[in-house]
Amino acid sequence: MLIRTIAVLFTIVTAVSALTYTVNDDGVNYRPGPGSQYPPFGTVNKGQNINVLRRSGDWIMDDLWGGRAGIWIHAA
Repeated sequence: MLIRTIAVLFTIVTAVSALTYTVNDDGVNYRPGPGSQYPPFGTVNKGQNINVLRRSGDWIMDDLWGGRAGIWIHAA
């Protein structure tokens, strides 16, 4: 019984933990894929929070707080 409880608690903690970054410049393009060959969908500005989902080289896939999900931003 104790082993099952610990396993469930660990799963819950893992599921809710995510990296949150804050954009540190204005006019940062976000794109549908990890590269400048993808056209910009829009821009984000300094202070915008994003939830990081994964990385591909210098690009991060993220969800904008209160905005689009699954977008890519270059991490300089």
